[in-house]
Amino acid sequence: MERTLIILKPDCVERGLCGTVLSRFEKRGFAIAGMKMVRLSSALLKEHYAHIADKPFFPGIEKFMSSSPVVVAVIEGKEAVEAVRAMCGPTNARKAAPGTIRGDYSLSMQCNVIHASDSAETAEKEVKRFFKPEELHAYKRVLEPLTYSKDEQQ
Repeated sequence: MERTLIILKPDCVERGLCGTVLSRFEKRGFAIAGMKMVRLSSALLKEHYAHIADKPFFPGIEKFMSSSPVVVAVIEGKEAVEAVRAMCGPTNARKAAPGTIRGDYSLSMQCNVIHASDSAETAEKEVKRFFKPEELHAYKRVLEPLTYSKDEQQ
């Protein structure tokens, strides 16, 4: 099974949407392999957003992402990275289709409720950035036989 990282951003936490968003992944059939609430430091944000840390808009992102605690979680399932990204919708929530997380709960580019890893390689790095190995859990969900066909199960 593949693992990916999501971050429920400050707007998600402050609007009380964490349970609603997480339940969408569980209802779809994904497992939560790890989860915790954290306050993102400047150093961690610079590492996480290294690809845009030198952009003029980064200070605004840093201020927003450190404005309240966030919930980080590892979502696990078949092709989790691609499926989770599709469930989130595009970064610019105004362009997100209804039915996606961003399309249902946001109209912003920055305050768009959720971050999700954009590739398997990025997911592996992001999971290690936020979780120690002992904070992640592997378990077989009792509904797995109803979520995946027999040949898709592990």
